[in-house]
Formats: sequence, structure tokens, C-alpha cells
Amino acid sequence: MAFEGQAQTALERLDESLAKLRNLIKRGDQTGALNFMEEGELKDRYDELQNMITISGTSGLGARGTTPQTGRL
Repeated sequence: MAFEGQAQTALERLDESLAKLRNLIKRGDQTGALNFMEEGELKDRYDELQNMITISGTSGLGARGTTPQTGRL
């Protein structure tokens, strides 16, 4: 459950960053938009999600946060 909450929060932050990027583009601030994507907040949000995905894929836990069964019952 904790991962689901963290993932939802990260997605909401990404959505907010994309809205900010849209506003930069709408105002015609291409330099600001490029900086925002390559070095700023949007890059940070994608990195945050990528780290969460990487950690969840290497934790050794199953889909429900439990150790997968390895043998027969």
C-alpha cells in the first residue's frame, strides 16, 4: 500500500510539472521550457519515477509486496 501512495503522489507531481511546462510553451518561452525539461523540475520528476520503478523491480518482493514462492507446496 505504501508504494501505491508514493506512486500516486509522484504521478500527481509529474502532472503538475507538465502543466507548468505547458504554460511555459504557451507563453512562448522556449528557452525556459527546454531548461525546465533538461535540468529543472520536469527532469527531477521523471528521475523520481524512474528511481521508484528501478527500486520496485529490484527489491525481490512480489507484486503484492511479499517474497515470491519458490517451491512446491
